Amino acid sequence: MIELSRRAAAQLDSLLAPFSEKKRPEAMRNLLSALREARDAIQANPDGGLTAPRPYPTLARPGRHWLGSGRYWIAWRSRPVLKIVAVVYDPADIPNRV
Repeated sequence: MIELSRRAAAQLDSLLAPFSEKKRPEAMRNLLSALREARDAIQANPDGGLTAPRPYPTLARPGRHWLGSGRYWIAWRSRPVLKIVAVVYDPADIPNRV
């Protein structure tokens, strides 16, 4: 299992909170499913992915990889330890959330 950084965990919590408050379990399941799919893809190819989300090339950082999963962008680093470092909603203002 790939761990989430503190920041990624906080981002995930902030994405789940409105779904919980509005009693939208299907939306919560979809987000968690997208995260599971991303984790599977990352584990299969830790050095894969994109250098940045396509609409935001300025987010490229050495050692950081990005993957679109469902309606979300997931960022991770593969070194020194494999860890998810960002979970953001696709239409969000990603540069101001990472």
